[in-house]
Amino acid sequence: MITKLDKNKVRKKRHARVRVKVEGTSEVPRLNVFRSNKYIYAQIIDDSKSITLAEASSLKLSEVSKSSVAAASEVGKLIAEAAKEKGITKVVFDRGGYLYHGRVQALAEAARENGLVF
Repeated sequence: MITKLDKNKVRKKRHARVRVKVEGTSEVPRLNVFRSNKYIYAQIIDDSKSITLAEASSLKLSEVSKSSVAAASEVGKLIAEAAKEKGITKVVFDRGGYLYHGRVQALAEAARENGLVF
């Protein structure tokens, strides 16, 4: 019997495997990425205290298409600036089970260019 593949279910399974190894601490928090069809979100999370330290998303952007690679680059820049304000320079990158390609890659590279180290 052939069943329809649920892409998000497979992604969540892949993300759970990665999360076993990737954990954010107070010294080196986790930069988490969530990508929907319409927007892209990034959070810096301290897993030891279970708190979000900084966040950025394409919801607030108006001048670029919210689902584009350009929007992802802008979100990467915003999350890096928010991290600098909190005194965070090093993070662990959590791609959320997505391929390191396209919008996820653009966000990561923009964050690196603006001062985050991972």
